[in-house]
Amino acid sequence: MIPEHSFYTSGFNLIPDEPDLTVLFSGEASPVPGHKVGPSVHDYYLIHTVFDGEGTFQSASGKVHPCSSGDTFIIFPGTLFCYQADTLKPWSYAWVGLRGDAVPSLLSRVGITKEQPVIHSEHLPELSYLYEKTRLSFQQSPYPQLESLEASGWLRLLLHQFGYDNRSTLSVPSQAMPSIIDRQIDQAIRWITFEYHQQVNIDHMASSLGYHRAHLSKAFKVRTGMSPKQYLMKVRMNKAEELLRGHLTIDQVASSVGFNDALYFSKQFRKWSGMSPSEYRAEKRNEGG
Repeated sequence: MIPEHSFYTSGFNLIPDEPDLTVLFSGEASPVPGHKVGPSVHDYYLIHTVFDGEGTFQSASGKVHPCSSGDTFIIFPGTLFCYQADTLKPWSYAWVGLRGDAVPSLLSRVGITKEQPVIHSEHLPELSYLYEKTRLSFQQSPYPQLESLEASGWLRLLLHQFGYDNRSTLSVPSQAMPSIIDRQIDQAIRWITFEYHQQVNIDHMASSLGYHRAHLSKAFKVRTGMSPKQYLMKVRMNKAEELLRGHLTIDQVASSVGFNDALYFSKQFRKWSGMSPSEYRAEKRNEGG
């Protein structure tokens, strides 16, 4: 048993080296009355969620935050902090330590900042489950790299729950919320942007988004100035231009941008650029030389 705790368990990442987001460790504990940590400074982010009892958290600003069941407090790296269990009703909590380049942005998205380091949740069973799954990711298996990936996944779900519970305080985009059709047009644009290499069927896409092809095409053209079919061709040709600067064969470029027939691809590319794929490639290589 860890000193000054009636209960304590934790798990640690054996390869905490993912640059964007790494869970360093996770655990849960029930400190004894009056148990105090700090004043201290950490070089990582540390999140605590209180599940029972009471205590106080002193953030970097010097403000003392009384915390009880449902409260989560966040310690930022390089900032002075202190937290202490109540002497009569000491808290029980779970925690997770993390670091990475993506962490500030992820925390900001869910409404956690240095100025607002405490949030509240009414969904403690869900949070308890996510903390437990994060901690149990680190089972000292022969594959610690997989444990690290799993823990990062559970952490993202934990942050999502924080954001959902904190959604009333999240900023709303200044522009008006998009209409249903605008959202569907955005979906169609993303569909084409990411699936251009497939045999995209505009009728199927429209049906999947809940619209008749004619209605979707009209709204799509208002937004983009092109029909979905024209937009698909534009995306494919732009990508083909990029690939032709490399070392793929013409057949391979054609297949990569959704054309099963290299001759048909060449015909469409000439119509698009005024040159055959081979001529385009030669011109770009001469420019590079």
